[in-house]
Amino acid sequence: MPIKVVLPTAFTRHTDGRKQFDSTAQNLPGLLADIDKTFPALSTQIKDDDGKLRRFINIYVNDEDIRFLGGETYAFQDGDEVMLIPSIAGGI
Repeated sequence: MPIKVVLPTAFTRHTDGRKQFDSTAQNLPGLLADIDKTFPALSTQIKDDDGKLRRFINIYVNDEDIRFLGGETYAFQDGDEVMLIPSIAGGI
């Protein structure tokens, strides 16, 4: 059951230029473990020292925030498109 993981341009320097990849992860913890193995440089950018997803990284599944789908317990479905999006802050 492959899912497609889409990355913003800011992360491609940690993935040898790849903007997307397929994964057979069944849920978010499985996807993070997959990223650990496949793209260790990306892993350090999206996870903190405790191995938890950093607060400023948002995960979307088919354009829906994963937090509203059950978070880490959400089971990916065949063909899901998962996006890792860093939050951007700023202002005056």
